[in-house]
Amino acid sequence: MTKCWYDYKTVIVSGASSGIGKGLVIKLIKDHGCNVIGIARNESKLLALKEELGALAHKFTYRTFDVSLKDKWVEFGKYLEEEKIQPDMLINNAGILPKFDRFVNYTLEDIDKAMQINFYSCVYSMNVLMPVILRSSTPAIVNVASSAALCSLAGTSVYSASKAALKSFTDAVREEHRDECYIGLVCPGFTKTDIFRNQSESTGTAQKAMDMVSTDCQKMVDMIIDGIWKKKEDMIFGVDAHLMDIGNKAVGTLCSNVASKVMKISGLDMFKDIFKK
Repeated sequence: MTKCWYDYKTVIVSGASSGIGKGLVIKLIKDHGCNVIGIARNESKLLALKEELGALAHKFTYRTFDVSLKDKWVEFGKYLEEEKIQPDMLINNAGILPKFDRFVNYTLEDIDKAMQINFYSCVYSMNVLMPVILRSSTPAIVNVASSAALCSLAGTSVYSASKAALKSFTDAVREEHRDECYIGLVCPGFTKTDIFRNQSESTGTAQKAMDMVSTDCQKMVDMIIDGIWKKKEDMIFGVDAHLMDIGNKAVGTLCSNVASKVMKISGLDMFKDIFKK
């Protein structure tokens, strides 16, 4: 284990039951001796993760609640205070990708759910926990956004907006607390997780196609951990994420236009409703 600034620290990870969140929990515990508090709604998955950790299971505790509810974060803050737990780092990883579709087809409930989970959950968690984390000798907050925050894609209007809001929010808070707290932003590209669970039923075909441009989940986790170790402020990981970032900076909305054309000619079921007239 290579020594770094967050070795043996106490870390809170939301969205800890699967995908990138689960990978972060395992790596922080196994490679850095951290004590991790995982947050998710699926207790069976959290219990399975604890069992997977084997002899290191004592380093993982969890709380089950919906991160989109402000009151639950307030309760969690009270729990930390009552148990005299001093967190050193918060990783806001929980997120949801709504079904690829035209904006006019989304219900207000769909929109509210995406904004609450992808954006407001981070606002709530930081509002409650930031004063506590700032008491640490190594205070750190990392928000996981998306490449969609760098370049919006057709069919992801609400998702892109929620992640762009998170990016802007993180950028502003970072400047307010520069030299007080390390605040990082991760914009990962497509990653091989179960994030496509809300897409069309033809997930097999879609997943095969997306796997070709997606980053392996463990590789993404390794890059994020390395970026945090180096205290990088903006972490853009994945070939597709870099292309979206460069394209948007170079040609602006033309990048989204080109991406739309690629999505359209792909013929994938998951994109079919976006361009239907």
